Amino acid sequence: MTTMTGGTGPAVKQFGSKQLLRVVLATAAILLIPFVAMQFTGEVNWTASDFVIMGVLLFGTGLLLQFAANKIRSSKSRLIAIGAIGLAFLFVWAELAVGIIGSPFAGS
Repeated sequence: MTTMTGGTGPAVKQFGSKQLLRVVLATAAILLIPFVAMQFTGEVNWTASDFVIMGVLLFGTGLLLQFAANKIRSSKSRLIAIGAIGLAFLFVWAELAVGIIGSPFAGS
């Protein structure tokens, strides 16, 4: 395997199509939840832009999580990175939903 810096070796995993497919399928599965809920109740009212924004957020987070899991070798560092990515996702999600800090792109 060749890395971006030109090195080879079994310790370096490349980001493959299986991992990308896994992120795409997980994103689609999560987005199906509000889509199906919209069919049964009026309380879930997402627009197309809501699905696009959440899809980008989920897909980007999934890619970052896969990248961190593949590239970071130390278990402690990997756990810290995955935790930080997860917290950043939750913060952005909460900001978009209810505007916890009142930024211009919040949901209000």
